[in-house]
Amino acid sequence: MKLPRRRFLHFAAAALLPAQAEQVQVAQAQAWPARPIRLVVGFAAGGPNDMMARLMADWLTGRLGQPVVVENIASSDAAAAVARAPADGYTLMLIGPADAIAVTLAKNPDVDFRRGLMPVAGITREALAMVVNPSVPAADVTALFAHAQANPGTVRLAVSGLGSAPQVAGELFRTMTGIDVAVAPFADGAVALRAIVAGDAQVMFVPMPDAIGPLRAGRLRALAVTVAQRIAALPGVPAMAEVLPGFEVSAVTGIAVPRGTPSEIVTLLNREINAAFADGATKARFAETGGEVLTGSPAEFGKLFGGEIANWAKLLTLSGIKTQ
Repeated sequence: MKLPRRRFLHFAAAALLPAQAEQVQVAQAQAWPARPIRLVVGFAAGGPNDMMARLMADWLTGRLGQPVVVENIASSDAAAAVARAPADGYTLMLIGPADAIAVTLAKNPDVDFRRGLMPVAGITREALAMVVNPSVPAADVTALFAHAQANPGTVRLAVSGLGSAPQVAGELFRTMTGIDVAVAPFADGAVALRAIVAGDAQVMFVPMPDAIGPLRAGRLRALAVTVAQRIAALPGVPAMAEVLPGFEVSAVTGIAVPRGTPSEIVTLLNREINAAFADGATKARFAETGGEVLTGSPAEFGKLFGGEIANWAKLLTLSGIKTQ
């Protein structure tokens, strides 16, 4: 059958569209980056997520030849803002446990995190440290439990924000042990940490990037870390599982971009982020935060973070924290 010329041209043009779109995408990726890139952090400046982002921004700035500028959006709107940004490689986001937890905890999220963003690369897996003010007469978890039971209601457990990793870890510990402590909520992790150092609260689960400085300065004492094994940054501090079998909490951080970002850009970003951990000096800077660096492909990081979402959902159930 012979097609009319107009119909033939229509079908021919339609067949070319995918190839043309792919060529445009490749051309865009080859020209990238031609201007500054923003790296969004869903927290105020100064916290552990901000610290990770600034370390990575410094590294990428040197590798990509364009400034990578950290932008703090201290609200749950951060993921939605990134998901709605142009998928052109000029908006990145540092994702972490708050994002994994929000998938389960947020009742009416502004954006479906898993559909709106796509994984690029991991950065670190961190423990939380169970810390106490030095005035607390307890050198280990067992002694803290005995002290709290002997002095009911006098030990204050600092928590920061609904659905934060410190809150989930603290509530999980209370649930698994039945320890008698008073929960002291604070607006954010920085405020809670200052309260612990000042003695206004006695115990808290703190992400390692925040905890490591006060611990080394002697302003806090670590009783346990929350990952399955002891960590290099605190080799003398036991894993909580040694005392409380089955207790394990970790915080995975990494980089994501808006869904639809050209695969060539994602691949290039992944390569440059992984290169940070092959550089001795940069790897040491990340190790100073107390975490274990992560390497791998975008697909591997996506699988890992998907596992984190499932694990935090389980921990939320075990700790009794309810959906908003």
